[in-house]
Amino acid sequence: MSVTPRADNGKVTVPDILSRKLFPGSPATKKITFLTAYDYPTARLLDEAGVDMLLVGDSLGMVVLGYDSTLPVTLDEILHHTRAVRRGTKRALLVADMPFGSFHVSIDESIRNAVRLVKEGGAEAVKIEGGERRLELISRLVEAEIPVMGHVGLTPQSINALGGFHVQGKTAEAAKQLERDAKAVEAAGAFSVVLESVPRDLAAQITRELHIPTLGIGAGPDCDGQVLVFHDLVGLTMGHKPKFARQYVNLSAEISRAAAEFCDDVRNGSFPSDAESYHSPAELREQLLARQRT
Repeated sequence: MSVTPRADNGKVTVPDILSRKLFPGSPATKKITFLTAYDYPTARLLDEAGVDMLLVGDSLGMVVLGYDSTLPVTLDEILHHTRAVRRGTKRALLVADMPFGSFHVSIDESIRNAVRLVKEGGAEAVKIEGGERRLELISRLVEAEIPVMGHVGLTPQSINALGGFHVQGKTAEAAKQLERDAKAVEAAGAFSVVLESVPRDLAAQITRELHIPTLGIGAGPDCDGQVLVFHDLVGLTMGHKPKFARQYVNLSAEISRAAAEFCDDVRNGSFPSDAESYHSPAELREQLLARQRT
């Protein structure tokens, strides 16, 4: 892939993301910003705020659909939300998660599923969890001209095998395996890789060794970019909030306050006011008043 650095504020593309790593002295080299989005208004707001990449993550299962994990999320659900986010996204690079089961099948069927995310959903790249085991699949997808973002470390789709949401790479052997996974993702042709729940020194080492950008989530400040779940960012998380998830605003409290105030106003008759109501034309209004008098 031919990659050149760019310093403007136009459309973010896969080569632009790669250039952040490959041209460290370029004015375009800034930390990569990456947030999840699951609907049109959120996508539009984040896109206009200048976020580099938006992810329609299978995290939508837990923060939007109310599932206990990401495992029940279907390809059709990801497609539905990707279409909505696509309509609100102009500048950011749009990435869609391949949900559990959509790439645990034959290579050919996995490619067909990824094609749907691009062709029907409007995604510009797909994200796949797993390292060495996904080498052939990533390679074939890249061959099919579908950009791939890898995801290693804590992979939520492997929650049953991992036994819970735990920090990964804490032993010497586990750290070596994580490095092998990240390098395998790069070797297969991925344009970037998410490092989730990884000790910061290990994440820093992997970031130094790779030629593609690393995107940290619970992996310390030394990655090439950072990703957060939107609901964690704005205080809409209903369950456990991870240690690494910085909350920038508490929308839960604001929404609860607004809803309670609405209920009070309706019940005491102050909503809607006369200014918030429509009025009949004068002639009809007179007729209605006359009917009231009879």
